[in-house]
Amino acid sequence: MSSPEPIEASSLGILKKAAAISGIDPTRAELVRAGSNTIYRVDDIIGRVGKPGTTGAAERELRISQWLNASGLPTVHVADVVNPLAVVDDRPITWWQRIPEHRAATPAQLATMLRQLHALASPTTFVLPEHEPFAGLRRVITSTGCLAAEDRAWLLDHHDGLWKQYFELGPPTRKTVIHGDAWQGNLVVPVGGRPIIVDLDRVSLGRPEWDLIQIAADHTDFDRLSEADYLAFVDAYGADVTTDPAFRLLADIQELRWTVFALSRSEASESAAVQVRHRLACLRGEIDRPWRWDAL
Repeated sequence: MSSPEPIEASSLGILKKAAAISGIDPTRAELVRAGSNTIYRVDDIIGRVGKPGTTGAAERELRISQWLNASGLPTVHVADVVNPLAVVDDRPITWWQRIPEHRAATPAQLATMLRQLHALASPTTFVLPEHEPFAGLRRVITSTGCLAAEDRAWLLDHHDGLWKQYFELGPPTRKTVIHGDAWQGNLVVPVGGRPIIVDLDRVSLGRPEWDLIQIAADHTDFDRLSEADYLAFVDAYGADVTTDPAFRLLADIQELRWTVFALSRSEASESAAVQVRHRLACLRGEIDRPWRWDAL
């Protein structure tokens, strides 16, 4: 039996078909990143190849970009092409303006953006989804073939325990627009320019605390963020999520999500498979914090 076509090769073929629909020459397409979405650069345009069945979400991302920019929050712009959204084999391809040379935001810059985002009223011309931190996790855990049976059973039990605790929190006392995947790399700063929000696929309505968890966990659980940088983040936002009674639960959920992401890549990547084993050992308490997890 022949091996499946690599994700990148399959996505490139889809990108080229979408480029024809949108009036773009894909000759110089370059792979930027293969993750939840597969990202290509085509000259001064970025093409994002989404997962099958996510056309509605892709349409919403285009609307979110336009709405945030109109609200005064600089956000990646939709490309000026004939069809900024094309659908090929049930996979949406969206086209965006390439952001010029840039760096990741500082923690304080990220906090400033989040404070402004959380203060926005919900859009009136379209509906944002409710944030669902467990969306898709159980499916990946149950369907990925390279997970040992005992590891799968433990991970499912861990997932279900966290879900039960989250459900018992009840509705949030405050629900706001959230980014959903807030870290420095999703707020980029062009040379001499203002910070720009990117990766809009998880923008939703939810607990504002969720947007503070990644930075807080980087500081408390991974030692990836210095005390000074974390305090700058707290000062710029105006609150310290580590003092919230729900902090540990939300951090555990985020770390489960990071582990399941590695699991989703493990059948095609040995480095991801190694990370799954390491991250499971951390979650089980076999390795003391601060943890060291490699980026994928």
